[in-house]
Amino acid sequence: MKLAIASDHAGVTYKAAIVAMLNEKGFEVIDFGPETEESVDYPDYAHLVANSVVSKESELGILLCGSGNGINMSANKHQEIRSALSWTPEIASLARQHNNANIVALPARFVSLEEAKAIVNTFLDTSFEGGRHQRRVNKIACI
Repeated sequence: MKLAIASDHAGVTYKAAIVAMLNEKGFEVIDFGPETEESVDYPDYAHLVANSVVSKESELGILLCGSGNGINMSANKHQEIRSALSWTPEIASLARQHNNANIVALPARFVSLEEAKAIVNTFLDTSFEGGRHQRRVNKIACI
């Protein structure tokens, strides 16, 4: 599976650790940056990951910023993206099961690195249930 990942300056350290974990597990990861903790604008990075998922270059995406909110909101501006702000593994699991989320957004300043890794692992290990949930997902997009 090919994954896209990016952060803002607040998530750089966690992003590097998550990329290393994913590489060890055999995932192909496209890291859209940034590489330093120098201040950057989170929308620039959210759009790179969202475009990668929309174009099917990547199957799923992972985003990190301080609160998770800004980068999540930016990704969700893309019509085909369902980015889920997740601060526990259970929320990430439900986002995949019920909402067919294709990006997970993490609040780097509010979860530990171990929690962040658990959230990512759960997100990747969980499948969409379909059924009644598909009907609801179909109603998310605004035309």
